[in-house]
Amino acid sequence: MSCYLIKVENGHKVARSITSEEEYKQLRGSNEQKANLRLARAGNDAAKRRLVQFNYSGHYPQGVVKGMKLPSGAFGFDMDEPEAFAKAAKLLLKEPDKYGLLMLERSARQGGHAVFEREKGKTVLENQVRIATMLKCEMDTSAHDINRVYFTTTSDGEDLLFLSPRLFKDEYDEAAVAAEGKVLEERERYGQEELPEGAHKANKHYEPWKEEFKKDSQGVFKGQEFKNSRISSSAASTAAASAASAAQDNYLGIPYGEIIKKWWQLYNDGQEPMRSNRNTLTFELAVNLRHICGFDRNLLAQIIPCYDGFPEQEKMACINSALNEKITQMPKRLKDVLAALRQEKLKQGASNGNADEDSEALVNALDEANAKDDLFYYDALPKMPQGVRDSISAVGPALAMPVITAICPTIGMLATGVKVSVHGKMNSLNLISYIAGDFASGKGSIDPVVDAWTSEVKQMDKMYQQQEDEWRARKRAAKNKKEQPEEPKLPVRCLTLNNTVANLAERLANTEGKHAFSFTPEADTVAQKWKSAMSDFSVMLRQAYDGTSYEREARSADAVNVHIEHLLWNVVMCGTPDALYRVVNNYTDGFQSRIVVARTPDNTFTPLTDNLFVLTETQREHIRQIAHLLPLMEGEVVLPKLENKGREWLEQIRLETMKNDDKVKARQRFRICPTTMRMMTCIMLCKVAETLIQKHGFQGAEKQLKQNPLLWEEMIVKTQTPTMLEAFNILADYQLDNALYFFRSRIEDAFSSKSYCGQTTYDRSRRGKNDSIFERLDVTFSFEQALQQSIAVKGANVTREVVRQMLKNWKRQGLIGVLPDMRYQKVQPAV
Repeated sequence: MSCYLIKVENGHKVARSITSEEEYKQLRGSNEQKANLRLARAGNDAAKRRLVQFNYSGHYPQGVVKGMKLPSGAFGFDMDEPEAFAKAAKLLLKEPDKYGLLMLERSARQGGHAVFEREKGKTVLENQVRIATMLKCEMDTSAHDINRVYFTTTSDGEDLLFLSPRLFKDEYDEAAVAAEGKVLEERERYGQEELPEGAHKANKHYEPWKEEFKKDSQGVFKGQEFKNSRISSSAASTAAASAASAAQDNYLGIPYGEIIKKWWQLYNDGQEPMRSNRNTLTFELAVNLRHICGFDRNLLAQIIPCYDGFPEQEKMACINSALNEKITQMPKRLKDVLAALRQEKLKQGASNGNADEDSEALVNALDEANAKDDLFYYDALPKMPQGVRDSISAVGPALAMPVITAICPTIGMLATGVKVSVHGKMNSLNLISYIAGDFASGKGSIDPVVDAWTSEVKQMDKMYQQQEDEWRARKRAAKNKKEQPEEPKLPVRCLTLNNTVANLAERLANTEGKHAFSFTPEADTVAQKWKSAMSDFSVMLRQAYDGTSYEREARSADAVNVHIEHLLWNVVMCGTPDALYRVVNNYTDGFQSRIVVARTPDNTFTPLTDNLFVLTETQREHIRQIAHLLPLMEGEVVLPKLENKGREWLEQIRLETMKNDDKVKARQRFRICPTTMRMMTCIMLCKVAETLIQKHGFQGAEKQLKQNPLLWEEMIVKTQTPTMLEAFNILADYQLDNALYFFRSRIEDAFSSKSYCGQTTYDRSRRGKNDSIFERLDVTFSFEQALQQSIAVKGANVTREVVRQMLKNWKRQGLIGVLPDMRYQKVQPAV
């Protein structure tokens, strides 16, 4: 193929071929693309990096971009100078066939890009020189990499100046192309491209038509002094490698050395790793640095020193282990390092009067870090179904995960009759979520989305509330009469949290066995109204999550008595992190593990722009259609592939947490798995509704569900595709990351508190030198490390037998375990 869409998945570039003009224009013409282009042209670098990326040159065999198998029939050409681009565009549009033009566009900032047909038997650089010579246009000789990507613009006529259908049609014989590609790859690898000598210089203003060259009988360029030899090409590649190395010793202008130095200042008291801890600390450093090194093993090996006589082989083992760890968002500790460096630069700049210049690179670095963080989960998400997709479009990519967290409880409320099997037990779609973010962080844009999902239910509630108002008026009129009007038991389902325990319990009892739903844009409503009854609130929500019975008895005849067989109540709260800690203030009772917490992006230093993402009428209508069909789905369903996915994730986290004895993370996984299975069921129900609408139309879909009540069960089983199930890990990992981000230290403090009466652990009443040795050792250690620390604490007379006996005692006491490689791992710290 000649056109590839490039995305980054799990830290690596992945290519997908674009096979139609319609798909190509659709990608370029999305609302997100247009919004990001406006920001990019206003100078926002992060927005530019979010633009859709295309590659036109394909890849040769043994390439590194997944998804590219053959060299394409095209190649890209970059023109940075506006005047040069305008001149070239005029010539190209006049005679596009003469140049083999396939696509012409204006770039995001200045200049433009063109795509041409590739002449067979020539490399990308040879073809670029050919076009530059024909157009007499300057070219960038460093832009001939076959992995070159282009940040594209929109499909509007002002941006996309020319597009040929031939860009999406390759009529090459695959075997012949593969053979040709192999030859070209060898030529390019060994510098054997037959070009003018100037083409080998890294020059953005190279003018090939001014070079003295000639063509041979086959039309191949030959420089007068160009030597086609392995020796000269080897020297050229060495020089290129040195130039690349020099360009890679910094992250967006910040030397890696400064970042590493600040890392040790913040996280190791300014001390570099020593022999006793260098393995662990080098691994932690590599796990963090990989996010700003492009997950490049060679670059990590180059910038991370060998601490305290570290053998190169052992250092590389630590780096390899770090690269094999699961890909996560950019770690908060790394962003804190960048923020600390920025503060230092600002202070230095303030005294020198050039704060803006000194901190520019760091501002860009923080902007890049936040942009990657905000879009990490969004980029990994598969294509979402109607309703969910429209909700994300209404708030923007950066708020994709928060809005999914907010609408899944709403979907669960609407599909109130649906139950899904989780670990062999039927679960209703009971969900509780909290959207945490600082003020002015975008939480308010979620409100209209939730309102769109609940609009039909709220219309019914208004009718019931009118009846209640009429009853109250009649009751006031009959205040002194013997006969009082009977109070109606109306099934109002959207309940305010600004209420008393008794009134809320009564409302929940009147929902006729259907889910109730509560949404508050300000969680402080809960913190204030339920301040004296927060324990009652916590108990009600815990029982609502489990779907268990809820009883409330009172002696007074006028007081509320409530008997609910299955409490069905989904709740969504938005608020600041501070309010979150007022709502969730107990970390041992299980409420924290039942609540899904999402985070809005950090927009502290984001420039003020127009609100580019709003809920449109089209999106509102799409949501309303799905919301109308969900209540028609009722019954129990078993999803075996989803169950297997959940079990795989549980086992993966269990193995990860065993490595470093992370009990907090290990326990969090137990409830996150069923929560995610419920959320996935909500999303797949939307997929079922979307499929029916696409096949039968909205009214036809409603008719189908009414005529065949079991149809949705058959369809949802088929939605368990590998693509859809990819979302499971993304949702589960997101919940786990946020739970640990907000609650890890509080959970650890709560369980280690003297007031907590949990399971008993081995209590060591006497402390001695062995306890000091235990504390000095890493979580995982070898016999030799134990011997070294014993000598450091007890003196040089320590024998190997004494250390061996000490380790036996620790093992018998349950303090350590023995690993398969005969090293030791701490099971619990000494007290």
